[in-house]
Amino acid sequence: MYKLLPFVLICSTLTLHAQVEKANVGRLLNTLAADSMMGRKAGSPQADKASAFIAAEFRKAGLSIFTGAPDYLQTFSINRSETISAEGSYDSITVDNGEMLAFASQEDINWDNSGAEKTFLPKGQNLAQKVFALSEEKGNHIIFADTSFRRQLNRFRSFPLQRFPGSGNLVVVLSLKDPSQYHVSVKSRLIATPLRNVVGIVPGKRSDEYVIFSGHYDHLGTGKPVEGDSIFNGANDDASGTTAVIALAKFFAKKKQPERTLLFVAFTAEESGGFGATYFSEQLKPEKVVTMFNIEMIGTESKWGKNSAYITGYERTDFGAMLQKNLKGTGFSFYPDPYPTQNLFFRSDNATLAKLGVPAHTISTSKMDSEKFYHTVNDEVETLDLDNMTMIIKAIAASSKGIVDGKQTPSRVKDLK
Repeated sequence: MYKLLPFVLICSTLTLHAQVEKANVGRLLNTLAADSMMGRKAGSPQADKASAFIAAEFRKAGLSIFTGAPDYLQTFSINRSETISAEGSYDSITVDNGEMLAFASQEDINWDNSGAEKTFLPKGQNLAQKVFALSEEKGNHIIFADTSFRRQLNRFRSFPLQRFPGSGNLVVVLSLKDPSQYHVSVKSRLIATPLRNVVGIVPGKRSDEYVIFSGHYDHLGTGKPVEGDSIFNGANDDASGTTAVIALAKFFAKKKQPERTLLFVAFTAEESGGFGATYFSEQLKPEKVVTMFNIEMIGTESKWGKNSAYITGYERTDFGAMLQKNLKGTGFSFYPDPYPTQNLFFRSDNATLAKLGVPAHTISTSKMDSEKFYHTVNDEVETLDLDNMTMIIKAIAASSKGIVDGKQTPSRVKDLK
């Protein structure tokens, strides 16, 4: 454990990063978390407004446009399906519409004993966990779930599970047993939602070695009013991380050309399934990504107090130890994730690349066991510590120097259990 130095001494040891200014951090944060952004729900006009603001900041910073893209906005779509009709049977037992649920990426599904990977889920298992896990996989899947899951199945009907076009279909059928034969026929209406990542680049001398700085700019939008407030501003989650990405982009754009190519990414749709990060990762060859600094909720003090943060998946690579070594003498400390049971390593936008072996980690300060404004209408700028947040951004810039300069390369992720 590193002893924390007085705040003034920490400031003096990070003077090389004076370009990261509190005033600018506050300006970015206040703009992204303003009531006029209406909570930045992915796919909403306000999310488009936020992405346009981020793109304008990248342009002012002088960032280049990612190879092959027309501008800073990386546009794609996801589909939400509405079932028009559904019928089926298994082992001569007829299944009615109320005993089936489809999450479709195509309008017509007709499966007869084939066309999908079959899973049987007996009583006592976790249906939600299985549905979410299979929804992240490509291809067609059919789950025959014990009839004891009827109530859970009905709850899913109001959940807008979405999929990439052509990614496959997921059908859930209530059943009395694991069938040997089955037939399902589903007709769906597909409703497309256009989404936007924002991507800027600082070209390095090594064009095929990427270092990514990222955060997600979407949040929950609006909801039922609480004491007259219906806007989930998402100042900490994750306007704070997006602010850090923009500030870091400005910082690195002003420096001499880096050895490695730097990508600055503001992801959309993290809150609704990580679609932005998934789409972005498919545009890259994972072996070309040296590392990923994903920044998520850095506006409050960590459990260790000021001038500290934690890194998810710390034990999986030497990324965290490398960053901490680079901060020796600054008084700033990076710690391992103190909330291992919450599986945070796989709950943010680093997860997609981490699963491909990239040392992609999330940096955060959020006290996940006691962050009282998390996912509430009270997650507003006034609840955050801008001085500490600014220092965290400076520490990230300082800790990344060896990696950006091409002198350090974190080990790859191996154990994905």
